Amino acid sequence: MIMRKKTNTPLVFKVTGEAQLLPFIMEKMHGISRNRAKALITNRVVLVDNKITTYPLTVLVPGQVVQIDRSKHKMTFHSNDLDIVYEDPYLLVIDKRPGLLSMSNNTRQETAQSVLNRYLEKGGGRNTAHLVHRLDRDTSGLMLYAKDVQTQQSFIQGWRELVTDRRYVALVSGEVEKNEGDIRSWLTEDKRFITHSSPVDNGGKFAHTHYRVLQRANGYSLVELELETGRKNQIRVHMAEIGHPVVGDRKYGNDDDSIRRLALHAYMLCFRHPVTGKYLRFETPLPLSFEKCLND
Repeated sequence: MIMRKKTNTPLVFKVTGEAQLLPFIMEKMHGISRNRAKALITNRVVLVDNKITTYPLTVLVPGQVVQIDRSKHKMTFHSNDLDIVYEDPYLLVIDKRPGLLSMSNNTRQETAQSVLNRYLEKGGGRNTAHLVHRLDRDTSGLMLYAKDVQTQQSFIQGWRELVTDRRYVALVSGEVEKNEGDIRSWLTEDKRFITHSSPVDNGGKFAHTHYRVLQRANGYSLVELELETGRKNQIRVHMAEIGHPVVGDRKYGNDDDSIRRLALHAYMLCFRHPVTGKYLRFETPLPLSFEKCLND
């Protein structure tokens, strides 16, 4: 269904079958190019059920309404450090670049939180970005920020019930022997902020990582990782422990800096919205530098 009254009137489309946002827009707007459809989404003029949606692979279900409104949303977001994947009145999902801190460490360094706070301030509202979970500075991928303390606390207190799936991909050195496996250990941090792993309880924090090999090529393995616990540097320590450290991870014994970054990416985030109760699922593509190592 298309309703069009004048040039500035929003285009409104009713979803009648399951689809992804990008191809849905291309079809409904009479075959516009993929780049043009993606530009509409990233320029923040596409709304799904009245909420700005900037993730091209958003899954649409029957009954939802997709709106394209160039006149309604005048505030744009541009940053070399992160993309806003999803936004509603309560929260933001972002895709962070490697090298960016999640939040302030009492220096004047740019952080994901400061970037989002400037954006929210320009919007004229009273909201600020509240960290829900962290990624290491050198890890890229999906992160979640709340726009108010109440939403932040809902996530923190109900994390295990609300967050249903969170996965990473890592490019590691060597060909991992097993197709999948579990790593369990106790982690402690020394005065140099180096995390050490012990197979027996030594008073540290228990850590549990499940891994699955996705691809082996050119002396590397691409590994998917699910965390049963969320300890500091857990993935990096556990992969080094089985003899396959993450590429670019000099802190834990890997001098291979072939892609000039830590090869760890948070690619999937699935959760139930603490306010609306809606199930939300987000994925980001594999970084091109990872693919290059595997396919060259």
